Amino acid sequence: MSIIHKDIAAIREDYCKYKLDEKDVLRDPIEQFQRWFDEARRAEVVEPNAMVLATVGEDGFPSSRIVLLKDIKPSGFSFFTNYHSKKGQAIAKETKVSLLFFWSELQRQVRIEGLAEKLLSEDSDEYFASRPRGSQIGAIASPQSQIIAERKVLETRVEEARRKYLDQVIIGRPDFWGGYLVSPLRMEFWQGRSNRLHDRIEYVFQQGNWIIQRLAP
Repeated sequence: MSIIHKDIAAIREDYCKYKLDEKDVLRDPIEQFQRWFDEARRAEVVEPNAMVLATVGEDGFPSSRIVLLKDIKPSGFSFFTNYHSKKGQAIAKETKVSLLFFWSELQRQVRIEGLAEKLLSEDSDEYFASRPRGSQIGAIASPQSQIIAERKVLETRVEEARRKYLDQVIIGRPDFWGGYLVSPLRMEFWQGRSNRLHDRIEYVFQQGNWIIQRLAP
């Protein structure tokens, strides 16, 4: 017999700040995303570029984690990671991924389904060079997603890397680290509305064009 935790079930908020209508959205979903992203920044949403990335593992299970959006391009959305990480290995075998943004201050979320591919080496080099030195050292030292005996192992690797690059002004990007571009095939813009009658506008890429349609909440 299941037990309902009433204190959890009773948590609810009535969404009533904004509305979303088909006639108000832009024809291109990435441009519409840029509009909402800019509004999230103006509203001082905490880390508006934080997004949930979901991949599919070799075992068929989905796996989700929060990563940071680093660029919005006309062709999609980019982020960076260790190619040998769990997500990197998953993308190497299955390029279908999803992204999710949730901006609670605006009562909005954006769902994105698309295909991930590695960015050009020049793009990854440029971003790696822009990172703080400590982040560069951390990316080089960490065997991301691998099992380690204790934190001391990581701290030792970081210290070894720090000493190795002590006399180098510029640290080159390791070949196991870089960026991905997620090119969307489907995007949904969700605006919370009162009584759970939310607005959901979906874009679907079909035969070279974006089809816009409303979904029931």
